[in-house]
Amino acid sequence: MDAIIWLALFVVLLVIEIITLGLTTIWFAGGALVAFIAAALGANLGIQLALFFMVSLFLLFVTRPIAVRYFNKDREKTNVDSLIGEKGVVLEAIDNIHGLGAVSLNGKVWTARTTDNAVTIEKDEIVTVNAIEGVKLIVEKIEKKTEESTCQEQE
Repeated sequence: MDAIIWLALFVVLLVIEIITLGLTTIWFAGGALVAFIAAALGANLGIQLALFFMVSLFLLFVTRPIAVRYFNKDREKTNVDSLIGEKGVVLEAIDNIHGLGAVSLNGKVWTARTTDNAVTIEKDEIVTVNAIEGVKLIVEKIEKKTEESTCQEQE
């Protein structure tokens, strides 16, 4: 009877993994498979449980980082992930203390905050997106080169 339960758990975990594709339950499916084999060979419930947890944890902590590295290697950034590092124009002065700020980025208007609460950024400044928190861009002002420093660089 234990073998059927382990087999059912294995199937359920595999189905969840197929639906989510998040590399979350596959490790426990491996543990359930080993526990199923142990149950089919007549091991007692304590050994089955121990094998389930040991194999699941081993797969989770040892092989997951390797799998994540290879599966996400060629993944392209999409949606908001692709905005990090982009430059935008401040449409409304950004002031974290007063909860103000808007940035135009790729033709869309975003609520924006600075990386430092003590810093305000004026309208028409150019900013770089450092992070995204919820629906707000976390930005930092790009320092403009002065004419003097530009002249020195050309010499």
